[in-house]
Amino acid sequence: MTPQKTSPEIADIFRARLKEYESQYPLGYDQQKAAWRIMDCRTAVLGGHVDLCNACGHVQVHYHSCRNRHCPKCQTLTKERWLEKRKAELLPVAYFHVVFTLPHEINPLALFNKATVYNILFQSAGDTLKEFAKNRSNGEAGFIAILHTWDQRLNCHLHLHCIVPAVFSNNKKFLFPVKALSLSGPTL
Repeated sequence: MTPQKTSPEIADIFRARLKEYESQYPLGYDQQKAAWRIMDCRTAVLGGHVDLCNACGHVQVHYHSCRNRHCPKCQTLTKERWLEKRKAELLPVAYFHVVFTLPHEINPLALFNKATVYNILFQSAGDTLKEFAKNRSNGEAGFIAILHTWDQRLNCHLHLHCIVPAVFSNNKKFLFPVKALSLSGPTL
């Protein structure tokens, strides 16, 4: 019988290529910590426990998980539950995707004052969306905002992804006038 092939996991890719990647793109402390935790997840490095069946003597080793919020092994169930809750909150309307990005010059300040800068970003984006909705339809906007702190190359890139119901727009391409919205985005 031929063993089934399994797809490589993120941890396998990190083990094989992380040093090479870091030689070109140095990682910050948080990124390094996440990568190392993911590589150690459910391995002997984090310890574990042994289950023994008293009836048949079968032994099964279970290694501890890293519990890192970026780990796909640890967070899959949590992510799926979160997604289901968000889907339940959606209205039966079209949605727009709006992104608010902080200037990269603010990154060093944000890394040392995360709570303050992230709160300002969420508040400013929320205020901007609410003000535009009020001006557009004299209504109040609801939205879901998700903070992303890294880009695809794991560089610091602070931005919010906002999902906004299309109830304020007659335009199928844009929620609000693009030039006006870009001028009024979050400022610190």
